[in-house]
Amino acid sequence: MNIDFKPKITIFHCINAFNEAYLQPLDVGKKFEVKVVNLACSSMVKDVFLLRAFEAGADAVAVLVCPEGHCRYVEGNIRAKKRIGWLQNLLDEIGLNGKRLYLFNTSAKNKPAIKDIIKQIMSDMAKIGRNPAA
Repeated sequence: MNIDFKPKITIFHCINAFNEAYLQPLDVGKKFEVKVVNLACSSMVKDVFLLRAFEAGADAVAVLVCPEGHCRYVEGNIRAKKRIGWLQNLLDEIGLNGKRLYLFNTSAKNKPAIKDIIKQIMSDMAKIGRNPAA
């Protein structure tokens, strides 16, 4: 893999699952690029938005949802989980690798979680490489 590879990550998140301020101490811009999309609920993330993120050049797309049983809309995070599973299979079928699409259950109060999430994505991207559709 090219050592100059700086993964482009798009994060869709429920406003209760993530606080953008937690990205500031990370090496955003140096080691990776990030685009953040706020959602009132993770159930609002549609297939087409996720696919367009890949079309726009994202190497990885992460959807951050509330912990199961803690969604303020009862089961929005469960609906998002089903949608992500379906799309991961679709990405595999079309040759983009479903491992580029992530779902993480987290809380906006869990500051260390974003560091672990980014670390996992960066590790996977080092193995998978660039988005072939970009």
